[in-house]
Amino acid sequence: MTARLPVRKAILERRTYEAPAEGREGKVRLDFNENTSGCSPAVIRALGRMRPKQIAMYPEYQRSTARLARYFGVRPSELLLTNGGDDALRVFFDTFVESESRILICEPTFPMYRYYGEIAGARVEALRYGPDMDFPMSGILAALQRKPRVLFIANPNNPTGTLLQVAEIEKILRAATNTAVVIDEAYAEFSGVTLVSYIRKHAHLFILRTFSKAAGLAALRLGAVIAGAESLSYLRRAMPPFPVNLAALVAAQAAVRDGAAIRGYVRQIRRLRAWFEKKLHGLGVKTFPSAGKFLRANCGPPGPKLASRKFPALGNVLTPKPWSSFSSQARRRRI
Repeated sequence: MTARLPVRKAILERRTYEAPAEGREGKVRLDFNENTSGCSPAVIRALGRMRPKQIAMYPEYQRSTARLARYFGVRPSELLLTNGGDDALRVFFDTFVESESRILICEPTFPMYRYYGEIAGARVEALRYGPDMDFPMSGILAALQRKPRVLFIANPNNPTGTLLQVAEIEKILRAATNTAVVIDEAYAEFSGVTLVSYIRKHAHLFILRTFSKAAGLAALRLGAVIAGAESLSYLRRAMPPFPVNLAALVAAQAAVRDGAAIRGYVRQIRRLRAWFEKKLHGLGVKTFPSAGKFLRANCGPPGPKLASRKFPALGNVLTPKPWSSFSSQARRRRI
């Protein structure tokens, strides 16, 4: 007897998402835009105080959600915690996207928007950034007239570093009368621009945040969706009952209590980004303005030769300082 699995067409037609190879520990890692300083020592202390009986229980969310909502400046009903930023994206497809319906993105961008769109069997309409990494505003406004189910915008965008200001996004929101507008603010701490305060003004606005970047909790997988309470209630219907593990909740609360450490890390990354851009200009490399914790550059035809050059050791210049150097209070404060 030969069995045949009834695999969906959308799965058969795509490849597995392959993450970069392992073995990156102890190296200067530039592939995932991770926090290379590691998490705050306050996080390690908080995790060490977890009790065996706590770990044996299913997690409870109300108290943690209330504390993290205060960090974002919203009400608990306006915050949905998820298993990392990727899972935050998935719930939009489970809630709004049906097979053959349309989503709208602008590439190059975070590949998970297209990834989940293809899995859902959606029609992915992708506009392109211009040669100078300029955002295709007119194309987006025209495409919104076709009423895509969801528009995904990373702000600042990965990998272009492009940042849309609040007035520009409000223009998009006014045009998106039948579209859920998802603003992915994974790097908002580094850009200083957020739309969180606008969720009560625009019912179709959803903000994505993550604790993987500035807070340094990528391994614990904690993301968040911020939106108006009524709009968020639809996403909650598509969520499992226990989407986030207890360790992630404990770590996130400890991280945000040590806000001085996060702010210190962000300041250092901004200085390092400016320093690195200046060094690249000295090598004749063109760079593009970036509001993220990364920098996009065009080395041009000399690129392969430049990549093969050996440069003097840069020591700690390319390695952010440990968390303990950002805040002496972080070492003394009980979390």
